[in-house]
Amino acid sequence: MNTSDALLILSALGHPTRLDAFRLLIRHEPDGLSTGELVDASGLTQSTFSTHLAVMVKAGLVLSEKRGRQQIQRANLDALRGLMIYLAKDCCQGRAELCEPLLAELTCC
Repeated sequence: MNTSDALLILSALGHPTRLDAFRLLIRHEPDGLSTGELVDASGLTQSTFSTHLAVMVKAGLVLSEKRGRQQIQRANLDALRGLMIYLAKDCCQGRAELCEPLLAELTCC
């Protein structure tokens, strides 16, 4: 991942509606949610939410697949992993032991 990719993802997540939707999709991996379920959870209109969804898709955070008549949205965990690695790669000046509390918190839940 490069700086431009990271900024695109961070910008997409920088809105409460998109952050909430992405976190909801993460909780529903690997099955994903239909677009309608995401719209209902957001409390927004279909057209308003579709704008937010388009931003997340453009940033590579959300993958869409057709299942029957429904569009299923899934969190792109590879994009999330890439962002996390990009942010933490040079963590603590190469002293991995200083990052252990962060890793422990991620694995405990």
